[in-house]
This record gives sequence, structure tokens and C-alpha cells, in this order.
Amino acid sequence: MTSRRAMLAALVGGFAALATAAQALAAETRIAVAANFTEPAKEIAAKFEARTGHKASLSFGSSGQFYAQIANGAPFEVFLSADVERPQKAEADGLAVPGTRFSYATGRLVLWSRTPGLVDAKGAVLAKGGFQKIAIADPKAAPYGLAAVETLKKLGLYDQLTPKLVTGTSITQTYQFIDTGAAELGFVALSQVVNRPDGSRWLVPVADHTPIDQQAVLLKTGADNPAAKAFLQFLKGPEAKTTIRRYGYEVR
Repeated sequence: MTSRRAMLAALVGGFAALATAAQALAAETRIAVAANFTEPAKEIAAKFEARTGHKASLSFGSSGQFYAQIANGAPFEVFLSADVERPQKAEADGLAVPGTRFSYATGRLVLWSRTPGLVDAKGAVLAKGGFQKIAIADPKAAPYGLAAVETLKKLGLYDQLTPKLVTGTSITQTYQFIDTGAAELGFVALSQVVNRPDGSRWLVPVADHTPIDQQAVLLKTGADNPAAKAFLQFLKGPEAKTTIRRYGYEVR
């Protein structure tokens, strides 16, 4: 009996030691995520934690605002931008680890309204009118806002519609303007409305604006953090890519 108890105690102690070791190996990383990627990032982070034990702490906002924060010492370790320009600049400015930058998704722009029938399948509503406000994200800070401006210029409607523009600080605020009725329609990321069966939409042709190539990069603040490196590796994997595609993004 005594030997059995001793064996049981040893097993319990062994499991406790393994659990402690696993906790010691687990780490946390802080990630700046472009607002359009909010929902897929949450799913990917949950799967990442379940698979690795590491924790991904996510913050969401516009790519331009995040870059300014990173340049001023914000303690993010991974940057998931909505463009190529800012991760490239992070490398050039010595803020990112060279050779870690890669494209994790290509986004799609959509003209959306919560009102059924307002937006037609070809976007003709933009020229036809019948609305007071159209929302876009700040083109200086949000790549989807820049793509919206490029689209309006390509259609020859930018000057005509400028008085009706309502500008959100991020693509999240832009979506909120439309969803609350502050603007009747506006340009948002397909990922934001891909699971909404209501309203009306026009999927903007990719030829109407510069491709929304979204890149990720490891920041130098995360160079020695195994969780930061592991998250980027997980983002490249098949499980993450399946999630990304489900939200309407294209993945290489």
C-alpha cells in the first residue's frame, strides 16, 4: 500500500512539474492589428493559444495610427498592417526585424448599405445619388480609405461626392457610421460584412484601386519573444489561412 501511495505521489508530482514547465515555456505577445482584420484575428488568436499555450494580446486600429505609436515606442511586438508601405517603413526605420515581413492577406473593398436595394450590384448608385452621406475611412491612416478614394477618382465621382463624405478614423468607425445610419452607405472591408445577410452591397472590382496587400512583420521589441515568432509562424499556416479565406480575403 505504501509503495502504491508513493508511486501515486510521484505521478502527481510529475504531472505538476510538467504543468509548471509548460507554463514557464508559455509566453505572451502584444500585437497591433489593422481594424479590418479584427474578427479573423480574434479567431486566429484563440486557435493559436489553444495549439501553443502562448497568448496573443490584440489591439485594433488604423495602420497609420499604429505606425505612429510604434515609432514613438509603443510596446507592440508584431504588426499586422493593412498595407505594404508601413511594414516596409518599419524595416527601413530600424523598427522591424529584417526578413520577417510577409503578406498574410489581400483585402477586398465593398460599398455597403444596411438598406436593402440601395446599393446595386454595379455601384451605379454612386452616380445616381439619392443619399446624403457616404462614409469612408481616413485615407491618410487607413488603406481601405485610400482605396475608396482611388475608386471614386477612377469612376470620376470624387469631386462630385466630396461634400457628402463622412470620414472615420478607422474602418471600424466607418462601418459604425453606416450601421447606425449616420451615413446611408459607405466603403468598408468585405470582411466586415461577409457574414451579414442584410442590406445591399457592391464588391468593388480590384482594378478600380491599388491592391490591398496586407503585410505582417516582427518588430524588434519582439525579436527575443518566442510567442511573437510563433504567432507569425502560425499566421502562415493552413489553419490560419482557412480562417482568413472565410472572411473574404485572398491568401497566397
